[in-house]
Amino acid sequence: MKPFNCIVVDDDEIDRLMIVSFVKRYEQLCLVGVFESAEEALSNGDFSQIDVVFLDIDMNGMDGISFRRMIQEVPVCIFITSHPEYALDSFSVETLDFIIKPITLQRFNEGIVRLQTFLSIQQKAHLYENMLGTDHVFIREGHRETKVALHDVLYLEGLKDYTLLVTEDKKHCVLSSIGNLLKELHFHHFVRIHRSFAVRKDLIKSVSAKEVLLTNDINIPIGRSFKDNIKSLLI
Repeated sequence: MKPFNCIVVDDDEIDRLMIVSFVKRYEQLCLVGVFESAEEALSNGDFSQIDVVFLDIDMNGMDGISFRRMIQEVPVCIFITSHPEYALDSFSVETLDFIIKPITLQRFNEGIVRLQTFLSIQQKAHLYENMLGTDHVFIREGHRETKVALHDVLYLEGLKDYTLLVTEDKKHCVLSSIGNLLKELHFHHFVRIHRSFAVRKDLIKSVSAKEVLLTNDINIPIGRSFKDNIKSLLI
């Protein structure tokens, strides 16, 4: 299993250095960013490749819970805080673990074990379990497995923890966020153009300031923060 990309966000320098030192003890964790505020993290950030955020709650500026709501594409959040009274609120924003400071290596390790278990289960429950070549996936729909040809998928529509694979005649619902789905090699021919949409690159007929027109005359909106993705295709 490849290392999990992670970031640390904490406004206390000593706590931040402590968490970083713990993270570096684990080969399965790849530290890709350390920030002293939510605002700094947001200004540096494409979170689509991040697997885990170690996050303080009571920080100067934006608090950790508000920040977590803004980065829902990150699969795992582990809060590390001095304030146990925030525990209930933290689990309303998809928290895997809640660690009380002062943090110890033993308690941090318990969180990493929980992290490994969670991501392992998530991987096993992924939308497809068997591949046929590179152009087909099996999707579990109820008690059945449906074979879907990727060249039949027109676009992807994200619905928080679910994604719709939209074809000409059907919408297949899978248990995976659109951000996680696009990390998979099999979806490399899709480009994300909106928080909730990704389209097949080869189906783009024209591009306007606000939307993409596909060859089957379907219009998909362009999100402001994703315009660079479109520009890169037009170069």
